[in-house]
Amino acid sequence: MFPFLRLTALAALLSCGFSLPVSASAPAVGQFAEQQLRHIATWFPGRMAGSPAELLTADYLQQQFVEMGYKSDKRDFKTRAPWRDNDNKTHWRNLTATSVIAARPGEVPQEILIVAHLDTWRPLSEGEADKNIGGLRLQGADDNASGLGVMLELAQALSKTPLHYGIRFVALSAWQNDLHGCDDYIARMKAADRKNTLLVIDLESLIVGDKLYFNSGKNTASAVIKQTRDRALDIAHHNGINATKPPPHSAAYPVPNAFDEAGFSLLTVRATNWALGKKDGYQQRAASPHFPQGISHHQTDRDNLSYLDQWLPGRITARMRDSVRILLPLITELANPPSVKKGS
Repeated sequence: MFPFLRLTALAALLSCGFSLPVSASAPAVGQFAEQQLRHIATWFPGRMAGSPAELLTADYLQQQFVEMGYKSDKRDFKTRAPWRDNDNKTHWRNLTATSVIAARPGEVPQEILIVAHLDTWRPLSEGEADKNIGGLRLQGADDNASGLGVMLELAQALSKTPLHYGIRFVALSAWQNDLHGCDDYIARMKAADRKNTLLVIDLESLIVGDKLYFNSGKNTASAVIKQTRDRALDIAHHNGINATKPPPHSAAYPVPNAFDEAGFSLLTVRATNWALGKKDGYQQRAASPHFPQGISHHQTDRDNLSYLDQWLPGRITARMRDSVRILLPLITELANPPSVKKGS
């Protein structure tokens, strides 16, 4: 009888508009990033530049940024994609790619640019399509829903943080070299935008590789490297996170980057294994039966949630947590350097 009376009284209170106190703990670091990674990989597979899935992804990302309080816009970009048939003839397909830009100004015009590509691999030939390299079913959980997930958690955390230097997030499409998405974004930057961009942070493929690597561009000044790459590694080591920088004589070092080539200070973040680097790119991990040639990039049957959860159990959770634990304090420090007095 007494339990029934208590439930009846509870129902009466709720029906009258009374609310009960809720004990809610803050979400774990990286949890929001992982949720976003899984959502994007599950609901937007095959988000190739110019595809309906890419446009839906752009709509979703813009909605997320707006809900966080950012000024956000979508930007279309017309380009051409090569397609090589089995006769080795190359045809060109016109397409319109869509990127998403979200920004929050600081006290001064200078800003930090955080980039992650939103699209998945577009097959370049019938041979790639036949081998399930890229295409409509590729979830791209690692490449690059992981970068987008970390970007969104950083954006959420920084949405209420006071900023001396502004923050600009770019979920960039048409990132493949043949599509020139990076080149188009840089070409559209005004002279003042170029001058006021203090640093570009590029987030890509944070899951499968053996270690998290932080790398500076070849055009990044040594003083900036100390403040960015070296500081990131200090934060990582303080938190017991296995992160490092590429060996200086790796065969694949440095990886070409359009922002670096354009002279911007650059910090790239990716999970790979530079010690195993190959001339045609970089190897993510030691080769194994589950990761032939040591890669998952662009492989429909490997770069998906089910496969990664099975063969790298717990890796997605750990890498989302570790990436945010390093990058959030780093960016917070860079956006509000101790040497700058508030209001100056």
